[in-house]
Amino acid sequence: MKLQQLRYIWEVARHDLNVSATAQALYTSQPGISKQIRMLEDELGVEVFARSGKHLTHVTPAGEAILRIAGGILQQTDAIKRVAQEFRDETKGELSIATTHTQARYALPPVIQQFTRHFPDVSLHMNQGTPMQISEMAADGGVDFAIATEALDLFSDLVMMPCYRWNRTVVVPEGHPLTQVKPLTLDALAEYPLVTYVFGFTGRSKLDDAFAERGLEPKVVFTAADADVIKTYVRLGMGVGIVAHMAVDPVEDKGLVNLDAGHLFEPSTTRIGFRKGTFLRGYMYEFLQLFAPHLTRERVDAAVHAGSREERDALFAGLDLPVR
Repeated sequence: MKLQQLRYIWEVARHDLNVSATAQALYTSQPGISKQIRMLEDELGVEVFARSGKHLTHVTPAGEAILRIAGGILQQTDAIKRVAQEFRDETKGELSIATTHTQARYALPPVIQQFTRHFPDVSLHMNQGTPMQISEMAADGGVDFAIATEALDLFSDLVMMPCYRWNRTVVVPEGHPLTQVKPLTLDALAEYPLVTYVFGFTGRSKLDDAFAERGLEPKVVFTAADADVIKTYVRLGMGVGIVAHMAVDPVEDKGLVNLDAGHLFEPSTTRIGFRKGTFLRGYMYEFLQLFAPHLTRERVDAAVHAGSREERDALFAGLDLPVR
């Protein structure tokens, strides 16, 4: 059994059993990968992948168990490489992040700008996706950090830590009747078509919960994962926009009026996390603290060693998280 063979089966599984795409990603040949997988299966005496002709169709039950172990082995080999690199040159390396558009567009730019000034020899890679995609990328070791607000149950394999709280704002075109409603109410919002986030994105569940508690059914006519797209359709007159407060820029969003809605919805908490067992290099600790100043090395290490999510959350209980 070779480490390369474990890498091949792991990557093939990550690429939806597409051997051609895997070969391109690994800069090797498709026949070479297929041959190594067959050699591994012959050695083990079981099939990792079921086949129909020359095509892989699904992961076998034995393959699922093997892939789980292979993933852990590959993570540990990556950790060994990181340890060596940290001692060889602590200022060089790579850092990959998976997050949603709102975080990438509005929360991360100043953090990344400061980080790259401190660590010019660290290559940064940004991946955007749904909470499901983000959790999968982090759990599979495809990225170092996951940053998300919604669907935390998807992140059970990760060490997730709170970063900051935020709430929503309502955006309408200038002259819209809602600009005269003071204070703004959910009943007033329910009278208009709404343009907001796709369910599962950027705190959308808090919005739905607020209307449900009032016995109201919002008229959501258009949804998107991107706050900029939402604002575009508000300008077109599609409806009233509800976006994260951080996603409104007084300069860039001329023609739109920002109506604070913090009193209408429960605040949401954005978290950052990484796969359990990840070796954190020095610059990774620095990134965490730049993004959330209370995430000191000591606090992060304590979160890593916490036995459960409840114990981890207790470490941050009582912290006055920043608001954005």
